[in-house]
Amino acid sequence: MASDYQKPTSLRGKIVFFFWYNMPRFVLLGMAVMIVVLFSAISDKKSAIQAEQDASVKQERPPVNTVVMQVSPTTISNRLNLPGSIEAWTNLDMTAKIAGTVDEVAVREGDWVTKGDALIRIESDDYRIALDRAEAAYRLAKADYERDRAVYAKGVIPPAELEARETGMQTAKADLDNARLMYERCTITAPIDGVVRRLDAKIGMFLGVGDPVGEILQIDRVKAVIGIPESDVTAVRKLDTVDVNIKALDDRIVTGRRYFISSSPETMARLYRLELELDNPDHAILPGMFVRADIVKQQSDHALAIPFYSIISRNDEQYLFVEKDGVAEKRNVKTGIMEKWMIEVTEGLEPGDRVIVEGHRDVEDGRTVKVVKVITDPEAYTL
Repeated sequence: MASDYQKPTSLRGKIVFFFWYNMPRFVLLGMAVMIVVLFSAISDKKSAIQAEQDASVKQERPPVNTVVMQVSPTTISNRLNLPGSIEAWTNLDMTAKIAGTVDEVAVREGDWVTKGDALIRIESDDYRIALDRAEAAYRLAKADYERDRAVYAKGVIPPAELEARETGMQTAKADLDNARLMYERCTITAPIDGVVRRLDAKIGMFLGVGDPVGEILQIDRVKAVIGIPESDVTAVRKLDTVDVNIKALDDRIVTGRRYFISSSPETMARLYRLELELDNPDHAILPGMFVRADIVKQQSDHALAIPFYSIISRNDEQYLFVEKDGVAEKRNVKTGIMEKWMIEVTEGLEPGDRVIVEGHRDVEDGRTVKVVKVITDPEAYTL
């Protein structure tokens, strides 16, 4: 069955037919384009209206009350504050060098003694008798030698006999020296100046050679012993002096001289032993007292330091706000060392800048602010 509609065969007819046949598609495409254009125009208009509204609100918002700090160069330090304790400069354990019964104890625990003072006496009768015997034997041997030497000068006795006499005299002299030494050891004396920490010997006690009799502490100078963390050993090695605070002496500050730092850790916590030498002429510093060492690792003498809470950290960015002509100005900063609640700003600030230290979290760049207080000394201001 033949169709009633015949496609045109001429070029003009074909063009007319193409547009007529595709007219609905063209209409839909045109409508889609118009919709996109309208939405774009509406969005641009909405953004412009919102910007105008924000600007109007920003202008209408009242200024934020702030406290500012005028920065100026100061000194700031990177410090360690570590605990430690006092030790005696020397802990000397005394032992008996001879055997015998304790006859006298001349001191008490806690007494101050001077080198050479008598502390303990051991019964000396046996040793005195031995000394008398040795003295008599030496005198006899010496007299025999002197007589034979006179005879030998006349050629009466041979040299060997004289040499035997001399040897006998020298042996008797050695025995005498030994007897005198043993007799002297009956009195145990203080080997150093110090305080008697412990007395083990009691009257009537029998002591054998090597038995402990007491302990003396040398405290004319003492050691402050501090445990240094592994990460700080290198910095501490460079220091010559360290200030220590002694709590038991009303927070007395004493300067200690670096005396020794161990080459390996001495505890499971990997702390290195630092010994500080402290002068103690009045003997007020006693072993066992608790101390805190103030170790200055690094110091900057012309730093711009501000309270650390005035710096805002967001999205890997550090910044603060500076008040300038009544307007908050955002400044990106870099920081250095920190001491207590103050931190050094190495980049982003200049001397004389007025940093917003209170109210800074309620402002943004360009916001109007009202300065209610200006501080120059942060120590005098407490939030």
